[in-house]
Amino acid sequence: METEKIIREYFSGVSQEVLEKASKIKLLVTDVDGVLTDGGIIYDDLGTEYKKYNVKDGLIVQHLRKNGVMVGAITGRNSKVVENRCEELRFDFHYHGIKDKGKKLDEVLETLEIQLSEVAYIGDDLIDLPIMSRVGFSVVPSDGLFYVKPHADYVSSIAGGKGVFREVSDLILHAKGRLAPLVETFTKKDDE
Repeated sequence: METEKIIREYFSGVSQEVLEKASKIKLLVTDVDGVLTDGGIIYDDLGTEYKKYNVKDGLIVQHLRKNGVMVGAITGRNSKVVENRCEELRFDFHYHGIKDKGKKLDEVLETLEIQLSEVAYIGDDLIDLPIMSRVGFSVVPSDGLFYVKPHADYVSSIAGGKGVFREVSDLILHAKGRLAPLVETFTKKDDE
């Protein structure tokens, strides 16, 4: 089956309005707990914090950046584990312990030549609503809070910590016409 056809079939339930919004994105910003993780936090007897991430979310970051989409995180919690993950993935920026995410995003956008309409945001809880209502494309994981979902442009088919960031990234690349060519670069045989 042809790559483009497979991708179109996967995203066939996505409205044209959502695809148009996704096609304009130059910056993808995400919350962490409940999006990059399943929201669970494990502490050992010494107070060391552990989180589980989905490796599929990580690989796509470099491909977003190669296709003109910057990536960042704004999270309400301070966590060295989260800082380490954001650094490992080479996010363009990441801010921790932020209670007013909208204000922080405004500060970030002042330094970039990006408009709010060119920003996508993935969030799942109350603290995310002020930023979701302002950006060009807002997304909630499938297990996001029921009263947050109506405020999103798109409710992912995937839960937090299970690859929702990857699905949104793939959707953005698909809307820009860049996902199929990316997949094709990995499926070409050496003699082609």
